[in-house]
Amino acid sequence: MKEQVRVEWEGQALFEDPDFPSDDTSVLCDGSTPLGRLVGTLTWLRPQEICESPALFPGDINLAHPKQGLLGDCWFLCACSFLVRNKNLLNKVMPPDQPQWGDSRYRGSFQFCFWQQGHWKEVTIDDRLPCVKHSLCFSQCQSPTIFWVALLEKAYAKLHGSYEQLWAGQVSEALVDVTGGLAERWSLGDSGSELEQRPEQDSYQFRRRGLDLNRLSSLKDQCALSCSTHRDAGGQEELSCGCPLFCSHLKISLISLGAAELGQYHAMTVMEWQDVTTVTGSRVLLLRIRNPWGRCCWGGAWKQGGVGWESINHSSAVELQSRQADGEFWLDETEFMSQFDDVTVGYPSSDEGHLKSIYTGNLLTHRHQLVGWWTNGHSAGGSRNSSSYGSNPKFWLKVCDSGEVVVSLFQHRKCRNAEKPSQMPIEDRKKPKHQRYQAIALHMWQVEKKRFNLSRLLNKPPCASTQCHAYEREVILGGELEPGYYLVIPSTYQPGAEARFLIRVFSSCPTSLSALKLPAPSLPLPTDGEWETTYFQGSWVEGRTAGGSRNFLSHWQNPRFPITVCDKSTATSGTVVRINLHQRRPDTDLHPIGFHIYKVQSEKSVLRDQDVVASCVPHCYTQEVSLALRLPPGSYTIVPSTYQPGCAADFTLNVALRIHRKVVKSQERLGRTIQEISHISVMQSKTVAAPLTSVHLPVPPGV
Repeated sequence: MKEQVRVEWEGQALFEDPDFPSDDTSVLCDGSTPLGRLVGTLTWLRPQEICESPALFPGDINLAHPKQGLLGDCWFLCACSFLVRNKNLLNKVMPPDQPQWGDSRYRGSFQFCFWQQGHWKEVTIDDRLPCVKHSLCFSQCQSPTIFWVALLEKAYAKLHGSYEQLWAGQVSEALVDVTGGLAERWSLGDSGSELEQRPEQDSYQFRRRGLDLNRLSSLKDQCALSCSTHRDAGGQEELSCGCPLFCSHLKISLISLGAAELGQYHAMTVMEWQDVTTVTGSRVLLLRIRNPWGRCCWGGAWKQGGVGWESINHSSAVELQSRQADGEFWLDETEFMSQFDDVTVGYPSSDEGHLKSIYTGNLLTHRHQLVGWWTNGHSAGGSRNSSSYGSNPKFWLKVCDSGEVVVSLFQHRKCRNAEKPSQMPIEDRKKPKHQRYQAIALHMWQVEKKRFNLSRLLNKPPCASTQCHAYEREVILGGELEPGYYLVIPSTYQPGAEARFLIRVFSSCPTSLSALKLPAPSLPLPTDGEWETTYFQGSWVEGRTAGGSRNFLSHWQNPRFPITVCDKSTATSGTVVRINLHQRRPDTDLHPIGFHIYKVQSEKSVLRDQDVVASCVPHCYTQEVSLALRLPPGSYTIVPSTYQPGCAADFTLNVALRIHRKVVKSQERLGRTIQEISHISVMQSKTVAAPLTSVHLPVPPGV
């Protein structure tokens, strides 16, 4: 870690973040966006160096709304606008009572929290912000003396690895990251074309994902709503999405930086919508939109002085226009449908933290989550097109009473901090960010009992499923469910596609969620005789004993456990040995673990030159893995490992040898271990091919 650099401010040492330094490495990832033009032009200033009286959050909420700068992160700023209106969530993301400028406790650092892969993660930053001359070059608030947005954006950039990693994304992802809840995208086009064709026997159809604001009428003041356009400049007439921001110091704009080459994707916030009666007695739905640019870009019928206002009562027109702040404009439903391609709806939450359904308004007071993995050759069975579909991870959902149930499949990405160009595969560097996800889907079957024939069940239509496999970080299905057991199977489209995922269940009725644990194929064990069991505590220590799998030269650094089989009466058939490896880590943070057994020829022999007698592989994400086998008399060494080197963990290794009563005393005890590991074992199950599924590719709004 770099040595911390400290500066003095009014006699106090101010924090400088060594993990996110104030230089171009924190701005750029690979220079593939227009931000590459900013290299060498930025200065990093603290708020008290930018203005005389900086504040974190204003007393007037209208001054707190975000205003986009030279960074194409409108998708993130839409989520920030929602935080402005929800104090409980804002306090969760930005813990209150942090020392600010002018406070004797102020030391130049701020803490923020983001929901990441099932838990809230704290991110600490210093308050040095990228500027051109003395002006912020990225996002800021409507008031130039308010800095919560600029600091939150910096923390989010640190979480992702750089500011450039925030260029283009999905509003739904940002909403989930700052709320820990759920968000859905609804198409404004032909929603029927998106629906997966499925047999009529399906009991619970996936909800139609078209715009229907009447669904949200009871929650209009609580839910987050944003709209996005995916069209290029040639497809836009009145609503221009080429960012007009201009940096007078650099004499460049985003257009000249090449934003047009990246596509004119843009996201805005729907602040409110209202039915209005015209002078002729008809009704028109008006929507108030906030543009993150902070300036009005609308030239339609409802612009300032537009003909639309003449069609309604004058006092109503004046009252509606008085609500319009900088960067906001009104338009009617017809204009809205023609200008935007989709909307994103974030589930609201109660003061107690319970989500509310965006379909019924029901409080989803019960929630569960479990971690799972798709592992190539083991549990990555692919879509229902594939005969290996049945090997995918499976989960029991028990619904105790009738009620509304929402199930989410959330896939994990590698930490973006590690996604530097030199560390990413060439093919991944060329992919749009959303295509670095796997195409995923959820299917669910209702079963009468926990005992069932898997092959027969999977050959039937599911009772509920997501529309199709989609390159989304999260897919959601839900509806009213009757009491009973449901089998939930998450899958990728391609067999063998590896990823870690999170299953989340939110419900208005009592439910339970558990992984379906199928026993791994094992050697039939005799029931007679006695067993001698030895327990060992070990650890994998990063840089010392966490050597990883046999794919790495460091494998031989792993802890080693010698055992000796002395029962000569079993020389022909072999002594039955049961080995169990258990990693002591939470279910949400497991390592893939496994072990190898080597035959030792002599005390002077080098282990890496010895034969592998048996292996408990592939390395899998689970609390424990086990193996039963027969070993002839001799000396052996067990080497437990994680798949990747450097994965620290404590573990327990249990070794049980079956011994005959006559030779109990002849069995030698096992040696001690000095390592730690984690591993998984799951059984593949076989099924028949099912109807073809499809892949849906989303387009992220960006600048």
